[in-house]
Amino acid sequence: MRFLLDAEQRAFAASLDALLTAADTPAVIREWSRGDHASGRALWSRVADAGVFALAVPEAYEGLGPRPVELAAAFVELGRHAMPGPLVETVTAAVLLEGADPGTAKRLLPALASGETMATVAAEGAYALDGDAAALRISWEPGRIRLSPGHGPVRPSLDPARRLTPLLPGGDLLAVPADEALTWARLATAAQALGVGLALLDRTVGYVRQRTQFGVPVGSFQAVKHRLADARIALEFARPLVFGAALTMEPRDAAAAKAAACEAAYATARTALHLHGAIGYTAEYGLSLWLTKARALRTAWGAPEECRALVVSAGDRRR
Repeated sequence: MRFLLDAEQRAFAASLDALLTAADTPAVIREWSRGDHASGRALWSRVADAGVFALAVPEAYEGLGPRPVELAAAFVELGRHAMPGPLVETVTAAVLLEGADPGTAKRLLPALASGETMATVAAEGAYALDGDAAALRISWEPGRIRLSPGHGPVRPSLDPARRLTPLLPGGDLLAVPADEALTWARLATAAQALGVGLALLDRTVGYVRQRTQFGVPVGSFQAVKHRLADARIALEFARPLVFGAALTMEPRDAAAAKAAACEAAYATARTALHLHGAIGYTAEYGLSLWLTKARALRTAWGAPEECRALVVSAGDRRR
């Protein structure tokens, strides 16, 4: 039995990496943070043309899915390049709408698969991500899921590229199951966080090779090597949990993957900031685009303690 991505899946991830590298995502992120969505929408269309969002949409609604393993591979690359926009939320909306009545699904899902429409989803008491850019807004309350008619003002966020908005009450009520959508949301968030952590590690390794103290690169110091090794180990331990969850699509596995990947990315962010020194704090320096995202993803779609509690309770029930 093989637990590696096959050649086609690796080629898909490599093509996304090349697409996003050519797109100059740091510039796109900064424009998105200012509320200028033009370049972000153009990049969104190219990513959709590559088939990313179609992976969560069934073939009956002009999608390619469900294909969670390929989606996880794609989201690692999206996180590696810190692509802005309601990425996880669009996937979550697609899974929610799959359970809606056929008329609603047929009306809304093809546009999500093609990238024509962005979607955002806000759980009870939470702000919606990029509600000002999304055309489809879903309010997720206990036992009730609604198509929100609009959004309130944009709120400040720790990650400037994550533009938060409250959703307006009311709207059409959808009778759809929600548990599967939460599993997809946690899987996509875990994969995105893994990509963010890998990017932070790569950038930090490159930096400590160039920065010198006492006439030698700081990367040659034993303490620096230990910090970077710890970050690498945490990320590599999270990777099989992410792709294992994509294979099983069990809620407890997705929760375990999210806790491990987000904690690994957050720990890597702290290491990156420590080893970069004061320059790492500055908004102008590119590292900040990944630092803030690692912190925001840590609590998105379930804080670490919530995900760990689910894993423990699932284990108790099995015994």
